[in-house]
Amino acid sequence: MSSRLLLAGLCAVLCAASVASADQYGLEPGELKLQSANVLAFGPAGILFVGDAKAAEIVAIQTGDKPGDPAQVNHSIAGLDQKIADQLVVPKAEILDLAVNPLSGHLFVSVGTAKGPQLVMLDGSGAIVPLDLSNIAHAKMGIPHAPEDKVTGEGRRARNNRMSSVTDLAFVEGQLLVSGMSDGPVASTVRSFAFPFAAKVEATGLEIYHGAHGQLESLSPIRTFVPFMIDGKPNVLAGFVCTPLVKFPVSAISSGDKVRGTTIAELGNRNQPLDMITYRQNDQDYLLLANSARGVMKISTDDINRAQGIEERVGGGGTAGQEYETIADWQGVVQLDRLNDTQAVVLVQGESSADLKTLPLP
Repeated sequence: MSSRLLLAGLCAVLCAASVASADQYGLEPGELKLQSANVLAFGPAGILFVGDAKAAEIVAIQTGDKPGDPAQVNHSIAGLDQKIADQLVVPKAEILDLAVNPLSGHLFVSVGTAKGPQLVMLDGSGAIVPLDLSNIAHAKMGIPHAPEDKVTGEGRRARNNRMSSVTDLAFVEGQLLVSGMSDGPVASTVRSFAFPFAAKVEATGLEIYHGAHGQLESLSPIRTFVPFMIDGKPNVLAGFVCTPLVKFPVSAISSGDKVRGTTIAELGNRNQPLDMITYRQNDQDYLLLANSARGVMKISTDDINRAQGIEERVGGGGTAGQEYETIADWQGVVQLDRLNDTQAVVLVQGESSADLKTLPLP
C-alpha cells in the first residue's frame, strides 16, 4: 500500500471514530474552522482541547484516536517542522504546541501555516496524519472578557493582547483550567470551564509577588502551568516571564475579583518559561521546566506545601526558593510532554530545523 493511501485510510478511521463516539460530551459532528491553535491539552476519553486565542474560544475535539500502550511508543523525527510542511503542501510550518494523548502515546501537534492553523497526529511510526476538520465531532466555548482583537501600545510595547487570551490549558477534576489575559480590572486571569461545556465560567484575577522586580504584579499572564496535588488538594503551579514560579489552589478560582498566589521560586530574570510537566521518580515528585534562556530545569517539590512564599526582592538576576538543577544534555528544548512514566517527548529547536525526540526523564 502506498504511503498516500495509508494516510488516507488513517484519516478516514480517525474521522469516523470522531463522529461515532463523542455525543456523551456534547460534541457534534461538523466543520471546524480554527483561527489559531496556540495551545493543546488532553482531557477525558482522549478529547483534545485547543486554545484558539484569535477567536477567543476553547474547542473540544474527539480525534478518534484509539487507546494503546504509551510505553511502546517512540517519537523520533528529525526536521519535524519541514516534514509537516511537506505533508501539508505548504512552504513552512511553525510548530505551536504539542500534546501526548495519555491513552495511546500518540502525539498531536498544532502548526501555523500560510493556509491557517492545522492539527496533525504522529503515531510513532513516522507517519504524519493531518486531522480532517471538515466533519469532526467538536464543541466550542467562548472565553469571556477576552481582550479586544487589536494592537495597543507603541514601539517595543506594541502588541495584540487577544493573542494572550489563552496561554495554557489543563484538565483537572472535571474542569478545564485556562490561563490568559482579560479585559477586566485584573489582566492576568485564570478561568475554569466545566466540561461538558456549560454556560457558566468561573474566572479569577491573579496577583503575584515578583521577586526579581520586588513588587506585586497582575499584568503579565501565566505562560505555562501544571495541576499538582498538595496535601491531597488540587493546586496549580504556574510559571511567569522573568521567572517566578507560583502556586495557588484550584478552589481559589471562583467569581472573585482577585486571588494572590504564593511565589515558591524565583528562577532568574531575562527568561520566559516555555513548557512544564510533572513526573515521579524514586518516590519523589519533580517539575521539568523548559525555558527560553535558562535551559531545562528539574525542580524539586520538597516542602512545596509551606505557606510562606517569597516576599522580598531577589536582586542581581539571582534565584531563590525551590531547589533545582539544570539538565545540561537537554539543550534547545522548546516544547515537552510526558509520554509515559519514564519518558518525555521533546521538541528541540536547532538553527535551521526542529527535531522531535523521545528522552528518558532525567
